[in-house]
Amino acid sequence: MSNSYTSTSTNTFTITHARHMSAKVSADLRRMQRFYGKPSSKQIEDFEEEVAQLIKNGYLDTVTFGFQRDDKWIEPTFSYTASQISNGVDDVPGALRANADVSNAYFCSYLTYTNKFFELNQNERDSFKETLPFQRVTGDEPSTSGYYESDKTYSSGEQSLSRKSLRSY
Repeated sequence: MSNSYTSTSTNTFTITHARHMSAKVSADLRRMQRFYGKPSSKQIEDFEEEVAQLIKNGYLDTVTFGFQRDDKWIEPTFSYTASQISNGVDDVPGALRANADVSNAYFCSYLTYTNKFFELNQNERDSFKETLPFQRVTGDEPSTSGYYESDKTYSSGEQSLSRKSLRSY
């Protein structure tokens, strides 16, 4: 006599999973704040919430936080790319160089959305954006002064954020 059975598993990505990853982004930004004085604590809280909501809904493609001079990203800058796939790696945040020259530079961020976000109609997109802690404006993506180096992966609930750090030439 043989026994057979069927097993079904469903993994639901929750806001808790999204907050786990956005908290790591927040930790990176707090380190940037300690070394370079920016972003403010309020900005960090708002960015953490924005990233969590975007990840939870599958709307985050990339987000970059860092310093710009002459309309180019300079070190220190972090860029994160969201993925619906996780390789199981969940790194500890950190690893920010403390001696970058940010004179005459300003802190900013730049975000791109996934195709899933653009599948919503305009009213749905606007309604979602209104739930976020601040409203972004449109603009061109800045170029870089340096090169990106992949250095961290933050994951939870079978999704991930891959971090790249901008390095000076």
